[in-house]
Amino acid sequence: MKRLHGRTVLLLIVVAMAVSSMLTLTYIDAVQSKQASSSKISDEVLADRSTGVQSTSDARDPAEAANVSGDRWNKLELVYQMIESSFYEEVDREKLIDGAIRGMVSALDDPYTAYMNADEADQFTSAVDSTFSGIGAEVMMIEGRVTVVSAIKDSPAERAGVLAKDTILSVNHESLSGLTLNEAVAKIRGPKGSQAKLEIMREGQAKTIEITVVRDDIDLETVFSRMEDGGIGVIELRQFVQNSDQRFHEELKRLQEKQLRGLIIDVRDNPGGYLYSVIDLLDIVLPEGNTIVQIENRDGEIQVTSATDGGLDMPIVVLINEGSASASEILAAALQENGKAKLVGQTSFGKGTVQSTYTKGFQDGSNMKITIAKWLTPNGNFIHETGVKPDLEVQLPDYFTAMPLPKDQTLELDQNNAATANLQLMLNSLGYVTDRHDGFYSVATAEAVKQFQQDYELTVTGVVDADTAEKIEDTLISKIQDPTNDTQLQAAKNYLKRTLGIE
Repeated sequence: MKRLHGRTVLLLIVVAMAVSSMLTLTYIDAVQSKQASSSKISDEVLADRSTGVQSTSDARDPAEAANVSGDRWNKLELVYQMIESSFYEEVDREKLIDGAIRGMVSALDDPYTAYMNADEADQFTSAVDSTFSGIGAEVMMIEGRVTVVSAIKDSPAERAGVLAKDTILSVNHESLSGLTLNEAVAKIRGPKGSQAKLEIMREGQAKTIEITVVRDDIDLETVFSRMEDGGIGVIELRQFVQNSDQRFHEELKRLQEKQLRGLIIDVRDNPGGYLYSVIDLLDIVLPEGNTIVQIENRDGEIQVTSATDGGLDMPIVVLINEGSASASEILAAALQENGKAKLVGQTSFGKGTVQSTYTKGFQDGSNMKITIAKWLTPNGNFIHETGVKPDLEVQLPDYFTAMPLPKDQTLELDQNNAATANLQLMLNSLGYVTDRHDGFYSVATAEAVKQFQQDYELTVTGVVDADTAEKIEDTLISKIQDPTNDTQLQAAKNYLKRTLGIE
């Protein structure tokens, strides 16, 4: 439900977007330019900064390092031969091999490790332009269910009311149960202008809800800035992509030319991205010698990456919420634990692992994305599944999570449903007081609707039809877009004003 912005060139995000999967935190060799206590991890895993795809040409080949005994390979081969020779129907050999691989990956019980066949890998690497078509949400598989990490800002998903932690059960009445993440993504994606009717299970809701999202081109510009009053600048980071650190530096310079005194870095609903991008960004902000992040491999060996630049000399606040994940959490934790910034908002998502994507050895275009390490905060904390806690916890008003009203049916007297409860939330937030909030369309609710219709020169009926629903939504969107109603942003600004001595 927020504003649209411009475009930037995106070479590749490590997970295909438009509701493709969780933006993984990707470890690449660019880290070797930083101070480190160990080089073993970076020696094992290399990647091209421009593509994010791993190349093992100069590193240990995972296939050669597997060291699987002959008996185990023989067991796999035996089962394959039994199925091929004895199953009562002819079998698809490729499907068998893919199934065996998926079974091994599934046994890891790690939502961030995934095998992709050629078609899925092609989708994985398809987002090479600055826009793509879809609903604009990042998802991952949790306990076999497609779960939203965050809705990309200004995307159809955000405008439709999709929230972090929502579970998507079906799309256009097709169940996602039993599908792989990439198979589910294929159903969620679609051409611009088409509809995706999502059946969603939401925390705190007794029943599922349906949200209709109209797919659109998703703009992938990732960094925006603006100057607020009192010399307080805001830089919004929506994802950590190939050039986010460079774009951050550009926007920071623009703000500094306008007499920047204090900075708000907004990573709310930022699902993460490239590890090198957040490290290079933090190298701009943190003083030389401050620890940025620690990477720990399976053997317990830790690589410490520290800042090498001079740092940013001004008070800083970082805005986080439960949609801030992965690289966003590295940024928040590094600034918090080095005493460089205060965190305001809500506890972050909680993703503390690092993934690499391997292509070598897959002759058919398949690939593997594997969790290779975990990352630790400067103080050695592992935030996986717990998140980074803010210094000042601030909730947004309830109406920020309001959902669109139905346009294909009317809401009227004596109905009792979730849509009416949502209507009552919206009316009350706009100053049209109802006596109930539980979804029962009472006389007072009808009177509030009539008053709204009269104020906005609509036909006064007390019934919410498509025209009234759209007007209520547009009015609420305008209220949400007003930064004075963003309680988290205002809390951050107030902190900086106190720190700077601004009345």
